[in-house]
Amino acid sequence: MPRLPRLNLIDIPQHIVQVGHNNLPCFFDEEDYQFYLDSLRNAADQYRVDVHAYVLLPNMIQIIATPRVPDGIPSMMQSLGRRYVQFVNHRYRRSGTLWAGRYKSSLIDSDSYLLTCYRYVESRPIYLGLAESMSDYFWSSFRHHANIEQSHVIKDHRLYLSLGKKPQARADAYQELFRYRFDRRLLEYIAETIKLGQVLGGDVFKDKIEQISNQRVRPLKRGRPKKSVKKKVANTELESAGESKNESVNLEAGL
Repeated sequence: MPRLPRLNLIDIPQHIVQVGHNNLPCFFDEEDYQFYLDSLRNAADQYRVDVHAYVLLPNMIQIIATPRVPDGIPSMMQSLGRRYVQFVNHRYRRSGTLWAGRYKSSLIDSDSYLLTCYRYVESRPIYLGLAESMSDYFWSSFRHHANIEQSHVIKDHRLYLSLGKKPQARADAYQELFRYRFDRRLLEYIAETIKLGQVLGGDVFKDKIEQISNQRVRPLKRGRPKKSVKKKVANTELESAGESKNESVNLEAGL
């Protein structure tokens, strides 16, 4: 199924994923991770993007962010990618690409899926066996949301802030969301939307996005036309052929 056109709408969160070339590592030690985070903060500030959650994995980055100006996220990712690749190539005396093409992104229905996407992103190290607990993994935003260590990258979304009036109350409520395992179908749904660049949300949200963007956000249905449609087309073609034949007879008769 082909990817849909990438949408960049202000004030609507996006799930962003970028993978290393051939799934090879993009980060090699702590200094690399820290440089990427510092660059992310600078690029987000420059292009007016609010970063809400992230995880840096050895061969992948995932970010949830909201642009406040048109093309904020494309500009941020282009600047960030260029700066980090230059850093890695210089530091390790290498050349060439680091990422597997352009990043992928998906718009998020924040009221329905935003905090679920936080969980999806921040739990990646556990699912990949990189840490025994999310608080043990230093390169994600979980420690910020759990009130263990404040991140200079994060700008909290209103939905996270609504979890409690005080930081620890928000952190406790947020950690409660991780008590239960993800439903496998939900995991697959989120993964599929980011893979294909689809909108993560219900029909009402998708209708809203189509109206704002004036673009289709739903994939076209697969398969052949229904029999009734095919029959109607066939009848129309026969009628057209008959009319053409009658016109030819009339012309020959001089009528």
